[in-house]
Amino acid sequence: MRAQTVVADVADELARRVATGEYPPGDLMPSVRQVAGEFDMNRATAQLVLGRLESYGFVDAHRGRGFTVRDVRHAGGVDVYRRLFRLSRHEPGVASEMFGNIVAAGRAIVLEALLDYTAAERGIEPAVLSAVVDELETEARSAEPDHDRMLALEVGLVRAVLTDLGRTMQRAVLNSVGEMLFEVPEAVAAYFAISADRHVLVWRALLAVWESTAGPSQAQLAMFEDLFAMYHEKVRARFDELVGMDAGSDVRRHSATA
Repeated sequence: MRAQTVVADVADELARRVATGEYPPGDLMPSVRQVAGEFDMNRATAQLVLGRLESYGFVDAHRGRGFTVRDVRHAGGVDVYRRLFRLSRHEPGVASEMFGNIVAAGRAIVLEALLDYTAAERGIEPAVLSAVVDELETEARSAEPDHDRMLALEVGLVRAVLTDLGRTMQRAVLNSVGEMLFEVPEAVAAYFAISADRHVLVWRALLAVWESTAGPSQAQLAMFEDLFAMYHEKVRARFDELVGMDAGSDVRRHSATA
């Protein structure tokens, strides 16, 4: 096994222990000598492992003391959350709670952007958006739709809308949300809790609204918001099923975001 692979794998294991609370915030991490002994590696490689963990934002280095565990859930940024989510995929309660927050963040950005775009002065040629939806439809109608590609196309459509609206910060957050989802196969699969064809139908409906001179009625907008909410509830339920959450349990581990 290549040295870089060993460093990444061991760093992920130590990060998992931080994420699950096995190494509590403020505690000293195992020393270079202890890491080298546990994982049967030389001390130089163990030092690289702990350095990698620091670059992840999971520990702080202190001269003469070693590394202390950061309170990653309170002090971590988007990159830390992304890694926490990937590491939590085999812990259903934690993964479910984190996925719910990811869905909520994405939904807020996407719904606001799509609805606001109906009233905006649109700078994207309709044919450009339509061509992407055509790609989406081609993939949806294939014998085995590639959900990763379909989700990437949909994220790309929303990214284009956000760019046209001038919402660069929301676009950056959306990009981070997309990265989190693509690293966890169950998350991508959950976004297709309804058939791939229905995704295409929604985009076709949006294109029709954007191309219409009359624009949508308030009733149509309200109905769209309701459908959006129902869809994301199905997405969350599907994710819970895929990661092995007990369908009859409402218990979600608060520690995932506390």
